[in-house]
Amino acid sequence: MDPNAGKKGMINKYGREQLIKKLEAETFKRKTVSFYKYVILANPQDMRDTLYREWQELDCNGRIYVAREGINAQMNVPEHNWEAFVEKVYSHPELKDVPFKIAVEDDGKSFLKLTVKVREKIVADGLNENDWDVTNVGRHLNAEEWNEALDNEGTVVVDIRNHYESEIGHFENALLPEAETFRDELPEVLNLLKGKEDKKVLLYCTGGIRCEKTSAYLKHHGFQDVNQLHGGIIDYARQIKTKELPNRFRGKNFVFDDRLGEGISEEVVSHCHQCGKPCDKHVNCANKECNLLFIQCDECAEKHEGTCTPKCQEIIHLPEEEQKKLRQGKKQKKIFHSHKKVNLKGEE
Repeated sequence: MDPNAGKKGMINKYGREQLIKKLEAETFKRKTVSFYKYVILANPQDMRDTLYREWQELDCNGRIYVAREGINAQMNVPEHNWEAFVEKVYSHPELKDVPFKIAVEDDGKSFLKLTVKVREKIVADGLNENDWDVTNVGRHLNAEEWNEALDNEGTVVVDIRNHYESEIGHFENALLPEAETFRDELPEVLNLLKGKEDKKVLLYCTGGIRCEKTSAYLKHHGFQDVNQLHGGIIDYARQIKTKELPNRFRGKNFVFDDRLGEGISEEVVSHCHQCGKPCDKHVNCANKECNLLFIQCDECAEKHEGTCTPKCQEIIHLPEEEQKKLRQGKKQKKIFHSHKKVNLKGEE
């Protein structure tokens, strides 16, 4: 049974269309923020319920995971409630002084509702942490130190994100794993770095949370000089802007909210999965039965009506009841991956 269910007032019950209308009618701005902390929570369910109540009162939206090992949050907060939000977060001893990463590009519509869930882990990694020290993490580098380290001869840079994230943006000369999940990525990264245990390793991800686990994982496997970008790409973008530092990131940063990305540089490093033109815009297939995440340019979006294949384009013109029947009991496609030979110009 869902531990978050059955609690009056503790779950958002509005539909997507209602939520969109509510957000569009707002006369104030929202600030998109992410934060995480690895800290032992004695009772994750109680913490979940408390945070939900506090953030609901402040009209916050977001997707938050709470586990015994800590918290992982991506949310937006009304600007007029920002100080109250920070005060509430810091009032919990477990979250005192947790660093916030503020979004670079923000239209205030990153999340439509507030969802706080209890999970086994705040990031699914498939690891048994009883076998190694998860607190033995790498050295944290700020943006200036990171840029300097990138120029060191023999340095190995690794993108600790999924392939669809790094496809639209990454640091120069980084190793880009082809994994679709963090669970799959860890062994792939270990394999990519085989024989490089004596090298200076630089790790980066969206906000830093995946690098925490990966750096400890690599040190456990014999890597000595492990470093990670403090605050991830999100805070790197803030630092280079405020400190007027050179930008070594190419393209867009994928984010896990309705924006699906924020520009870090003006360069477009990816291509439309249907026509091959330069494009960095992720969309979900308009056919709800499919819902495939893929890159689609505006021209192809118009031509294919937001769908990924001719078959999906046919389906969206069927009566809604027929579409619902097609969706029943079927597993949705998740993410486009060129290495799996999915042909978006025809059929799989």
